[in-house]
Amino acid sequence: MGRNRSLAGAPEEKTCAVCGRRIEWRAKWADDWAAVRYCSDACRRAGLTDADRALERDILAMLEQRAASATICPSDVARATADDWRPLMEPVRRAARRLVAAGEVEILQHGSVVDPSTAKGPIRIRRVR
Repeated sequence: MGRNRSLAGAPEEKTCAVCGRRIEWRAKWADDWAAVRYCSDACRRAGLTDADRALERDILAMLEQRAASATICPSDVARATADDWRPLMEPVRRAARRLVAAGEVEILQHGSVVDPSTAKGPIRIRRVR
């Protein structure tokens, strides 16, 4: 729970439509919380592109080709998408976080499900169990 979560009347948490990270509630948004979609100005400017949606589909397609208990690395998706795959690593991680928010996948570290908003370092992606 975020530090503002302890405030009485704080609404349910949301995730950013672009990066998939948790949006922390702020009192200044009390009147228009329903309209808040982005965690930052950077995400608002970037928006959600067709390429972002394609990465989500690529993650789901790759998981569909594997055993039900299998996991994939974001680099697996990036390598399958482009020859110059390194710039795609963060976009794939964002796509995975959006899929977590949609309830379609889980993000793991060291075999345990982790909060995608705070996960740092190597991650694995699997279908929801």
